Amino acid sequence: MRVILAACNAKYIHSNLAVYNLRACLRQVGAEVILREYTINQRKDEILRDLYECRADLLCVSCYIWNISFLKEILEDYGKICPTVPVWAGGPEVTYDSLVFLKENPWIAGVMRGEGEQTISELVQCYMDHTVSKGEILGITWRDSRGELHENPDRPVMDLSQVPFAYEELTDFEHRIIYYESSRGCPFSCSYCLSSVDKKLRFRSLELVCKELQFFLDRKVPQVKFVDRTFNCRHEHAMAIWKYILEHDNGITNFHFEIAADLMREEELELISKMRPGLIQLEIGVQSTNPETILEIRRVMDFKKVTKVVRKVQKMGNTHQHLDLIAGLPKEDFQSFRHSFHEVYELRPEQLQLGFLKVLKGSYMAAKTEDYGCVYQAKEPYEVLGTKWLSYGEILRLKRVESMVEVYYNSGQFTKTLPVMERYFSHPFDFYDQLGEFYEKRGYASVSHSRLRRYEILLEFLLTVPEGDQKALKEAMIVDLYLRENLKSRPVWADDQRKYEREIWAYRKAYKVPKTAHVEVFPDGRALLFDYQQRNPLTRNAKVTEVELWQQNEPKKF
Repeated sequence: MRVILAACNAKYIHSNLAVYNLRACLRQVGAEVILREYTINQRKDEILRDLYECRADLLCVSCYIWNISFLKEILEDYGKICPTVPVWAGGPEVTYDSLVFLKENPWIAGVMRGEGEQTISELVQCYMDHTVSKGEILGITWRDSRGELHENPDRPVMDLSQVPFAYEELTDFEHRIIYYESSRGCPFSCSYCLSSVDKKLRFRSLELVCKELQFFLDRKVPQVKFVDRTFNCRHEHAMAIWKYILEHDNGITNFHFEIAADLMREEELELISKMRPGLIQLEIGVQSTNPETILEIRRVMDFKKVTKVVRKVQKMGNTHQHLDLIAGLPKEDFQSFRHSFHEVYELRPEQLQLGFLKVLKGSYMAAKTEDYGCVYQAKEPYEVLGTKWLSYGEILRLKRVESMVEVYYNSGQFTKTLPVMERYFSHPFDFYDQLGEFYEKRGYASVSHSRLRRYEILLEFLLTVPEGDQKALKEAMIVDLYLRENLKSRPVWADDQRKYEREIWAYRKAYKVPKTAHVEVFPDGRALLFDYQQRNPLTRNAKVTEVELWQQNEPKKF
């Protein structure tokens, strides 16, 4: 039996763990599996043609908030050209209203609700040899030959160690971001998250986990992202995995973990301190620092402990940290979010993501929208449009801040420039807020800008700021520009270096400075050497040394 497993990701580089798991399960029951991976940027008729030419006996698709409308259109047309091929849907976007979904989409044969590994195996056996009937398969909602709908009982959660390894069939690892799970479920009950619906937390056996991690290490996968909702919720489990990747580090692979920082123990921090820079990165969901909001969303988080851990990891200098905030949560108004931003921004993580509440089907948040005065988009991604605490106009303002944070902070290209800009504002939030407003007023917000143009816009913006010092800003921007690359052409606002050519040439000759390095002299006579052969493994910035061009002493560390 030929079964198509179709995944429609945002990008090819991301593995689709759920679909790969299903493929591994179907191999065990003897099905011929045709895996098709597409992106939402592909033409629909191109995807439709490819599905048609597969000549499958069964089509199964994975549905999420980012691809559901896209898939509905394709599947409706697929039903017209392949009316005898049953189409089954699975995934969170169809699990929690499966009856409604089937009523609205009569070309879909059924829905696999929740975990799909055991369900799809039985479903394919039903079509292959009829040893199982649809009425016996737990966890499905289905349409019979007369068009009547049936909703079978839920399937109990499975032993995670029984899920076969998903990546045995994958050969192209070089440019892939691999998703991996060592646990499923979550110990917490955050109201906006679907993990709160199923609290059955399970762990894959450590023997299997270590064996599978070695598979990735041997193939030098660039990055493995653990999808565990709270990786460090079981201390012994986290320690065993972190010890393994420390002891078997291949010098290339990076591992990404989503953790609860306030659960971190000293033993775990000590272990992390021994790791190669770039071996792991940590994602820490703060969401809000407002105690009332944290309580209302049924989240457990001690921000004082989070702060302590983030700063300890920061001092180690070897681990990228990514902190998240969510706008639109209950009891969080504009000023409260501004305060949350301030407290998290003060920690200076490598990445600060500002997200906006998504009201997901099946979540506790969806049931509370009336109480919260929460309105949200009618179609996916169901993003918040306003609450009784936050207006739509204020959300637009926060979107503006998010855009500026993404461009100027998260890019990592303005690390010296931003502190200079922030000194003219009472609050970093106000800088991003006013800069975003400047972008909109000048018509810059809807245009794609080069990196150099972003610097020029900052110089323009500084003219609107009382007591703005362009000299200090230009010097900081020059440092930022050369930290990343040896520019082929200098920006028009940079100081002329030709008057220093003789001294720079003499220094290069005396110390055998390679052509790949850059020497920059500032108006006060200070000179910096940017060495691109020695980069920071976390930031990828060049090593910087302050040098004496005239005395020609040994370089001193900058």
